[in-house]
Amino acid sequence: MSMNTWTLSLLALVISLPLHAAEGFSSLEEQMSGSEFTAAGLDKLSQQELTALNNWIRSRSLATLDTPKTDASERGLENQKASTTDRSAFSSRIKGSFTGWDGNTVFELENGMIWEQADDERFYIREIQNPAVTIEPGIFKTWRLSVEGYSSACKVKRIQ
Repeated sequence: MSMNTWTLSLLALVISLPLHAAEGFSSLEEQMSGSEFTAAGLDKLSQQELTALNNWIRSRSLATLDTPKTDASERGLENQKASTTDRSAFSSRIKGSFTGWDGNTVFELENGMIWEQADDERFYIREIQNPAVTIEPGIFKTWRLSVEGYSSACKVKRIQ
């Protein structure tokens, strides 16, 4: 499949998504599996370029989804005070060395949270220490973890 065909297919997919009120934007990283993201060449974009592309899509309401609200117990976050609308992105750092994820990775953060990978995607980098990460809400009650400076992300769930 050529890049133009793939891009047109991607745009058709995004456009065909249910269009509701601008309550919950779903980024390309959230909508695509890691292999789809890589196959589309989006992993080659800088974080700034990827953000610009997501902002372009968001501004045209092409990828706005109605994200259902959940309470903390449904997400396994019984100890976190959260209202039913609290699905805000946050940042922290991974404790110690980091070389990527392999489908079974556990992420221990400096803020005390522990998250585990909830997909089977793989991503490897040269070892770095205490990288900054962002965890953002995804679609269908999911969460996505990304490492600062890299355009890959994986689905995660909180275990502590």
